[in-house]
Amino acid sequence: MSMKSTLETLESVNSKYGMFHAKTSDTDPGDAKFLFSAKDNLTSKDMETCAGSRILEGYFPAFDATAIARMREAGGKLIGKTNMDEFGFGTFSTNSGFEIPRNPYDLERACGGSSGGSACAAAVFEDHVSLGVSTGGSICCPASFCGVYGIAPTYGRVSRYGLIDYGNSLDKIGVLSTKAGDLRKYINVIAGRDERDPTSCVQPELRNEGRKMRSVAVPKEGVEGLSKDVEAAFNSALDELRRMGIDVEMVDMPSLKYAMPAYYVLATSEASTNLARYVGMRYGRQDGDYTQKFDEFFSGVRSRYFGDEAKRRILLGTFTRMAGYSDRYYSKAREIRQVVIQDYKGVLKDHDAVLAPTMPFTAPRFDDISKMSALDNYKADYLTVPANIAGTPHMSVPCGYGSDGMPIGMQFVADHWDEDVLFTMAEDWEKEFDMKKPEVGA
Repeated sequence: MSMKSTLETLESVNSKYGMFHAKTSDTDPGDAKFLFSAKDNLTSKDMETCAGSRILEGYFPAFDATAIARMREAGGKLIGKTNMDEFGFGTFSTNSGFEIPRNPYDLERACGGSSGGSACAAAVFEDHVSLGVSTGGSICCPASFCGVYGIAPTYGRVSRYGLIDYGNSLDKIGVLSTKAGDLRKYINVIAGRDERDPTSCVQPELRNEGRKMRSVAVPKEGVEGLSKDVEAAFNSALDELRRMGIDVEMVDMPSLKYAMPAYYVLATSEASTNLARYVGMRYGRQDGDYTQKFDEFFSGVRSRYFGDEAKRRILLGTFTRMAGYSDRYYSKAREIRQVVIQDYKGVLKDHDAVLAPTMPFTAPRFDDISKMSALDNYKADYLTVPANIAGTPHMSVPCGYGSDGMPIGMQFVADHWDEDVLFTMAEDWEKEFDMKKPEVGA
């Protein structure tokens, strides 16, 4: 499909899959070298940016996020901002204040979250790359559910300038595509130091040496609680890795079981602080009663326009930072984060990557998601959370398909700043794996 035909069918395709919150109306690619989309929590000066929340309706940023600006400078044309869970709060993109994206393999199933729209766009549009953002698994989860390649680089590799943050110490901007080579190509475009984001200024040079993966460690804790389909696909993938000459070793990483509770304390603590700025006066919705006192005014706006999950995480994060509770929860979670990092460092001394399934099941149906409790939703991320709190680069690649025909992914985690070995692994795996693309139609 040419760029022009992609742009001409954008409206009809989106009406079927619901991947975009905002999209271009321009059907002329002009001198663009490629088309790309971006998650709706990355600011863009020509499209409304809402981060999946009604409280930001009407917000048109005056600037591009660094990642979007660098894609444009490389010749890219932004075609749309993708639907997502509100502020990134979710696993299935069903917490969106706007449209919920639908899985291209089965419209009755979720795309994953919170970069669900980005993964859907990457799967549906030919020769398309989408920018996603990961906090606790928000790139790899939808990449697995939608059968595409997705990478979240080392924390600090890509500038967060222009990102509407969920958790400042956790958020990472990455890439999703059906082509393994796009991971290396476009991470190289958006990576690099940016004086507007100090966390990006300590990074070493991004290597592109093509270093081969020789050995992987599979944590015993990472193969527990899997569905039969995921377990079978993952075991077959391990056999294929062995045939490719890669050593596979089972290891113990006991800290992984503590990563989930630590993550939700850290993430919600940071989220409750970040969301304090949305009071109906500076950004987005500004339709409160200005005769009210300030506390009454902003409480009314926040009650009206924040979704249930955003309110839940604000309450949890505020509680864990309260005087008398901070040492019990927040400080302890920070200590656990260091233990998880050291656990990864210890294993990665002897192996090129840590490997596990990306998600414990295939993309669920929307009617099944509606029956899940908040805790059930949180538990679904137990395989993706550890790498995210450690800030290590991680990548999901498609590794099989379930009995229901839905894609299954596996996640490689490398050491800090070692994206090169993940790029090469994806490129080598693509040569061996038979990807089944969804039937796409407007």
